[in-house]
Parts: sequence; structure tokens; C-alpha cells
Amino acid sequence: MQRLLSIIGPLPFMALAILAAGSALGVAISVFQCLAAQIAGITSWLRFPLLGVVVATSYFAYGLSLLLIAPAINFLLGGRLQPYRGSAVSLAAMRWYVHCTMTLVVRYSFLEFVTPSAFSTLYYRLMGMKIGRNVAINSTAIADPSLIEMEDNVTIGGSASVLAHYAQGGYLVIAPVKICKGATIGLRAVVMGGVEVGEKAKVLASSFVLPNTKIPAGETWAGIPAQRIELDRSKPVRDDADVT
Repeated sequence: MQRLLSIIGPLPFMALAILAAGSALGVAISVFQCLAAQIAGITSWLRFPLLGVVVATSYFAYGLSLLLIAPAINFLLGGRLQPYRGSAVSLAAMRWYVHCTMTLVVRYSFLEFVTPSAFSTLYYRLMGMKIGRNVAINSTAIADPSLIEMEDNVTIGGSASVLAHYAQGGYLVIAPVKICKGATIGLRAVVMGGVEVGEKAKVLASSFVLPNTKIPAGETWAGIPAQRIELDRSKPVRDDADVT
């Protein structure tokens, strides 16, 4: 039975991904047909680069549509998350699977092309993330956005991961993440569920912040697992140590 559930279980979420991507592809096909008709009469070599531009434009029509369609499906199906600890195979966990599906289908098919930009920020806000002013998110490795809060002037470095979930003792744990004003998460750092990063604190590049860690304001943390460190202020800090 468990093997059967492992096979059948993902099918509804695959269907949701198909629904979201297919709806956005419908927009792309419409754009393609409209623009292709405009160049149908061109028979010279210019037709091929122009057709390439039409295809590329249609792809971006797909992606920008998906940034709106996926959050809409997430909202309609109750994908806004609440803190949770329990079985990964339960009715209560279904919201998380819906939320993950609507996050991953966007991340792996388009989001890289508009990160960082106002488009990716809008998408995360529509998915429920609380984002302050002047926030730079230079990564698409953001999971469970509806349980993540980033206050003003936060910087998320390139390829950094922020996840509001983890597994522990055979259970799925979903816990909110808060990154306070002026904090910086460095290049390829990982921040797990239940973490709070204080104001103007720094998590240096490639560090791993364990679940439920509270980093006080102004401190610098580094390592695997991340721990507080004291920087030698007499030496200059490399620009790539803590940012993008």
C-alpha cells in the first residue's frame, strides 16, 4: 500500500503543475500565432531571425503569465501555509504540497530569467511572502514563501537557499523564517525553517543555519553549522564574503 501511495500520491500535484504551465502556454501560443501572422509574408532570410524573436517573445509571455497563474491557483486551493509538525502523508500536509508545486513549476521553468527584478518580487508577494522596501533577492532557491518574512533592506545573495521547512524524527516540520531589517544572507548560504536573523546580522557565504536558530542583531555567523564569529576589523573584509 505504501508503495502504491508513493506512486499515486504525486499525480494530483503533477496535474496541478500541468494546469498552471498549460494555462500559461495557452497565452504563449496565442502570442505566437498573432506575431507569426505578422511575418508570414516575409520570404527572405530575415524571416528566420524574426521567427526566433517571435518564439522568444512567446516564451516570456508564458513566463510572465505563469508568475500570475501559479499564485492564483495556490490561493484558490488554500496553499497559504501555517506552521505544522506531523506526517508528510496527511490531509494537513496537502497545503504544503500545493504550495511547493506552485513554487517549483515557476522556479524551474522561468524564474531565473527575472531574478532579481520587480517581477520575481511581485511573484513572491503574490505567493504570500512578506517583503519590505529595498529588498534584493538574488536567488530562486526560495521555498515556502508564504511563511517567509524579509524586512526592509534585506539582501539575499546569489544561489542562497531560504526554506521554511525541514524533516525531523520522521516528521515534516513547517516553521516560519524571519530575516530582519538590514540583514544579509551570503552567497550559497542555507537558512532553514524556524530561523530568525536579527537586524543587520550577516550569514557569510556557504554557511548552513540550522533549524530554529536565532541570530542576534548585528552578529556575523559562518560555517557548517553556522556559529557566531568575530571578524578582525583590522583587516578588510572581502566583498564576496557576505553578499551576492
